[in-house]
Amino acid sequence: MNLLPDFTNETAAEIARQIERVRQSGDVIIVSIHWGPNWGYEILEEHRSFAHALVDQAHVSVVHGHSSHHAKAIEIYKNKLILYGCGDFLNDYEGISGYEEFRGDLTLMYFAGFNSLTGHLFDLELVPLQMRRFQLVPASGADILWLWRTLDRESGRFGAHTRLKPEGRLTASRFEADS
Repeated sequence: MNLLPDFTNETAAEIARQIERVRQSGDVIIVSIHWGPNWGYEILEEHRSFAHALVDQAHVSVVHGHSSHHAKAIEIYKNKLILYGCGDFLNDYEGISGYEEFRGDLTLMYFAGFNSLTGHLFDLELVPLQMRRFQLVPASGADILWLWRTLDRESGRFGAHTRLKPEGRLTASRFEADS
């Protein structure tokens, strides 16, 4: 665990050095970062640049962003997964008003498949759920559509596309060939 002083290339380089000391063949490296505001879809450019630096310098497979109380954009950068905000999986905010537009009651389980030799993402499936009375239940059809449209809109800004599968799960991929 690190307390990051900032989101600069120097900080990314220090993280890369720490990872390199413990990395073993076949590792899939995940960096989990508590960042950004609790509500809203904006992705700060310094967060995006930092996530890219972690992929470029530290060769991480996943940048797992958390702090937001709702799902935010997904980016697939150089075949690596950047989750800018995963939302809450379970919380005690039920009944708190003022942020209904973000649907903090909806959450996702993220199932990502990686090539163990390269750390590249080859599959991403998202399972929509709803938090109700401190339990997770399957999301309704209307809620799944809302999540899909929202994720597709927000992720589309970064070249990622989400698709709705017949059984109500979502998948994500890039629009064009990865850089």
